[in-house]
Amino acid sequence: MPPEPANEAQMDSSHLYQEDIFTDQRVGTIRRMTPVTPDGAADPTRPVLFVGQATVMTPMGSLPLSFDLEAGTLAEAVSRFGAAAQRAVEEAAREIQEMRRQAASSIVIPDAGAAALKGFGGKGGGGIQMP
Repeated sequence: MPPEPANEAQMDSSHLYQEDIFTDQRVGTIRRMTPVTPDGAADPTRPVLFVGQATVMTPMGSLPLSFDLEAGTLAEAVSRFGAAAQRAVEEAAREIQEMRRQAASSIVIPDAGAAALKGFGGKGGGGIQMP
């Protein structure tokens, strides 16, 4: 058997979760992440996590959103889903605006002088050089 590569992805057996998915088939889904031990038994020493997921339609297509739900029970997670989803939409909109702003401010202008001089036997480099 060949040796395993050093950068191979390996799961951490001390941080395993069992995942249960709940949906209303309309707005989104809630993933309940129940911590488990390496043998699959429930691990009461770690908290159960709830993660909300929704998809928002944008002019560029669908945008999947994932967000934490601060809740102790599934009923709490369901009741907090709407507000958390709205915050996730607002955060995604801010991130998209920031990416647009960065893209607009990073215009790259080619060194036109170098290209013109190279075509006429010059050395290029962007500056005008005298023979």
